[in-house]
Amino acid sequence: MQQRQLGSFSVGAIGLGCMNICHAYGAPASFEEAERLLLTALDHGVTHFDTAALYGFGQSETVVGKVLSKHRAKFTLASKCGMTGVPNAEGVKVRVIDGHPATIKATCDEALQRLQTEVIDLYYLHRWDKQVPIEESVGALGDLVRAGKIRSIGLSEVSASTLRKAHAEHPIAALQTEYSLWTRNPEIAVLQACRELGVSFVAFSPVARGFLCSPLDVNALDAKDIRRSMPRFSPENHAKNAALLPAYNAMAAEVGCTPSQLAIAWLLHQGDDILPIPGTRSVDHLLDDLGAAKVSLSADVIARLNALINQHTVHGSRYNAQGNSEVDTEVF
Repeated sequence: MQQRQLGSFSVGAIGLGCMNICHAYGAPASFEEAERLLLTALDHGVTHFDTAALYGFGQSETVVGKVLSKHRAKFTLASKCGMTGVPNAEGVKVRVIDGHPATIKATCDEALQRLQTEVIDLYYLHRWDKQVPIEESVGALGDLVRAGKIRSIGLSEVSASTLRKAHAEHPIAALQTEYSLWTRNPEIAVLQACRELGVSFVAFSPVARGFLCSPLDVNALDAKDIRRSMPRFSPENHAKNAALLPAYNAMAAEVGCTPSQLAIAWLLHQGDDILPIPGTRSVDHLLDDLGAAKVSLSADVIARLNALINQHTVHGSRYNAQGNSEVDTEVF
């Protein structure tokens, strides 16, 4: 696979997001399924694995550690803090955003144990806790760099102005946010800020949370599937958005690739500093995604894709009101 820079690390152009194996899209994969997926990714040139303390409230980190720790020298390991599962009054873990330095450092120590590693290559602040100055949270991450527990710092779902404040406190290696044909928010300001500062850009949900893969029945989604709370996947909005797919699928056929590959290839063509991290629990879907690295798109195809699917043609916000309040990204 072609290589790209992720901060100071050279990694395969397409990485693997490890949320899907245990979080957000229904029942988690079995350990055997997750193991097969992770080892297949490693065997096919994936050298950038991205997880988080939030995913399965530590389960994703645990699985990644069990499966990949013996191959630690072969890949770049990214994880995230600042959004974790904390027991409520009934003892049930709930998602909490907490960017206080003590919490960040404790989460890192827990992650190192789960991941079975002495150091995390890239450690993100998963969400900026707006009750804590970004400089304080990044300062704590800087302490972890100096302690040798992490090698570099990343930020997730922040604006250009927040990135600049953070970068002034400690160099930021990478910024991660949602970016795809149907989510263009990074094009407002943060992508340019990353390029000015020399910060790598990691694009999650590059296939639009499955929308750009294959026909999706939103009424059949698992009861705990996070897409049920996302306005773009409401029956009304999804029906409008699905009207874009026949022309999109026709372009994939014209290019000679699958719809998933077309979506990821479009991202790869947006700049050599962009690193997509599709997520899946399926080995077949993984291999399909990785095939995007071999897809070449003409300027004409890119222009037609841009005209077909963009912030003006897609219906619905990417998050609900609560989700939108928790991120710091620019919006159209």
